[in-house]
Amino acid sequence: MLELFSYGPLGWGDEILSGLWVTLCLAVTTLPVGLLLGFAVAGCSLSQSRIGRAIGVGYTTLMRGLPEILTLFIVYNGFGLLLNHVVTSLFPDFGRVELSPFAAGVVALSMVFAAFAAEVLRGAFLAIPKGEIMAGQAIGMTPRQIFWRIKLPLLWRFALPGLGNLWLNLLKDTALVSVIALDDLMRASKVAVGVTKQPFTFYLVACLLYWVFCLLSELVLEQMEKRANRGVRSV
Repeated sequence: MLELFSYGPLGWGDEILSGLWVTLCLAVTTLPVGLLLGFAVAGCSLSQSRIGRAIGVGYTTLMRGLPEILTLFIVYNGFGLLLNHVVTSLFPDFGRVELSPFAAGVVALSMVFAAFAAEVLRGAFLAIPKGEIMAGQAIGMTPRQIFWRIKLPLLWRFALPGLGNLWLNLLKDTALVSVIALDDLMRASKVAVGVTKQPFTFYLVACLLYWVFCLLSELVLEQMEKRANRGVRSV
């Protein structure tokens, strides 16, 4: 059993660890991109403009209604063709351009993450007590000071639990990118299973690795929530 996970040509330990590294890189790269896009979509949903609200609501409704794997296929195939068409139209001598599986995974997962994050952020923003804002205005704080010192800390405090759950979902959704030939943890496990014919062993190891990193993430999120709630009296 241990020989299966040794390093070198006779074992699969190096392939599994390499796939795990790709999975973590994909999740860590997707998080800030999806979070920034989520802030933008939430801003549109809360906009005073009817067009802005339509864009925000339309985006969240569309992306939350599509299966993640279908979004991944659309991005990998459709966006790749679009990118290649644009580049060849502008630079005929440049050659063919293809969207890498990693880039396609980041784009697709960021789009999905942003749709759910936007709703979490929108709900957190609406939960900010109006009295806090009025108190800031009463003592002469500028709109910028109110945003950075009142709105943003409260927004972070209210949104953190929901965003933490989305991060855990994102960490697990990275397994979907294996279907477009990205050498992540799931694909490495599939290749090992195909060669060794021992699906239970390798899929169990993959499950344990996903579970360990989700557990570590929960511990970090717990500390972040404690820090965000400092000075708040528990009822």
